[in-house]
Amino acid sequence: MLRLTASEARQRASWAAARLLHMGLVSGDRIAIAPRHEKDIEQAQLQQSRITISVWAALSIGVIPVMVNPDLSEREHEYILRDSAPGVVFNTTESLVALTSDFKVPHSLPLDPLGRPMHYTSGTTGKPKGVWSGVLTPEAAAGLWATEIDMWGCSSSDTSLVHGPLTHSGPLRFALYSLMAGGDVLLPGWFDADLHAAAIAEHRPTIAFVVPSHMQRLLERPSGLPDSPYRMLVHAGSACPPVIKEAIHEWAGAENVWEFYGSTEGQFTVMPGTQWASRPGSVGRARPERELRIIDGTIWCAPPEYGYFEYWGDPEKTAASWREIDGKRWFTVGDLGRLDVDGYLYIEGRREDLIISGGMNVYPAELEGEILACDGVHDVAVFGVTDERWGQKVCAAIVGDVDLDLSALTMRLRQSLAGYKQPKEFFVVEQLPRTASGKIQRLKVPRQLGLE
Repeated sequence: MLRLTASEARQRASWAAARLLHMGLVSGDRIAIAPRHEKDIEQAQLQQSRITISVWAALSIGVIPVMVNPDLSEREHEYILRDSAPGVVFNTTESLVALTSDFKVPHSLPLDPLGRPMHYTSGTTGKPKGVWSGVLTPEAAAGLWATEIDMWGCSSSDTSLVHGPLTHSGPLRFALYSLMAGGDVLLPGWFDADLHAAAIAEHRPTIAFVVPSHMQRLLERPSGLPDSPYRMLVHAGSACPPVIKEAIHEWAGAENVWEFYGSTEGQFTVMPGTQWASRPGSVGRARPERELRIIDGTIWCAPPEYGYFEYWGDPEKTAASWREIDGKRWFTVGDLGRLDVDGYLYIEGRREDLIISGGMNVYPAELEGEILACDGVHDVAVFGVTDERWGQKVCAAIVGDVDLDLSALTMRLRQSLAGYKQPKEFFVVEQLPRTASGKIQRLKVPRQLGLE
């Protein structure tokens, strides 16, 4: 287990920032952080450390890192690189190590990084969209980072254990919060229940960000878990089944467990574990400096100015996601919900087109296009089914030839799509439910198959 200290991270970030400036990069430029997975665990840990440091370095000079998920297929990977047009691409561990190595004249890091990394959403059409927040003023940057670090109470006495990939927003943010507050970060290389249980026992981390499937795999270990060391165990990314939530509370203590609801675009709510039992199903109230409203059943949020964003290269989608109400700017990601009289939010439906599996967003339209391109497939509907481990399991209902080869179809999808997007189960049906206008009624498919 690699331990990255705040002092090492800050030193290496100052070298990397100076090297980026020496390369000719300026504020507003982009770099791509796009290495593939390492098979050796020590190299994987090294990669994680240098990703974190490189992001801190770039943001300190107003250069925005584009985070590219290593699980993407080559086609998806190349699309993001073309679309974001980075000035430099760091696509190997070696290139990140070189970036963060000793440089003769280090750059003095500002108190707060001047922005947020750009992450890509899959998009309802399957075409990924970059969420671009631009370069912040020092005042806005101070508001962004101070609000988060203060909300989670991060300090120099904290040690954060990373569970998810650092190209993802949640794991990366919590690693940066800990380092900026002067604490340490434990980097395992990848998630493994036995490895993480050993780290909990040996290193006694105080903070962790997880998705529910991480905790389920930890709690299912035959040998159990050591006593919880966490003062703050934060989960998000997908719906947490009540039985798992209760088990997490029993292990870590409800007072130490927090949930939040957010998206790549922005953060909405936070929910202390101590309030969950009295309001089961809620994801909490508006986070600091935010307001929530329900308009025609859809959740809207008014963030502070440092929470504004646009979709990279897509002004129409940006305009559709924002509106001005009472002199404030409000955004939505299309999720449905309700607020109770005390301001607690309840999610009544994610976007119909969105499946959240193991904390990852999967959009059916993208998979359906790939499946329809296969020989013998006449019609298809991709949908999610509630699953205790994944939150939702990706499934596909197919109308096709009698001799349709599902094995060949599976092999094709493995070549063109990230593993987390691939259906875990296929169903062959005679027809799919559609509206009078011909639109697939995805929410009816599980019912038709007797899965509800």
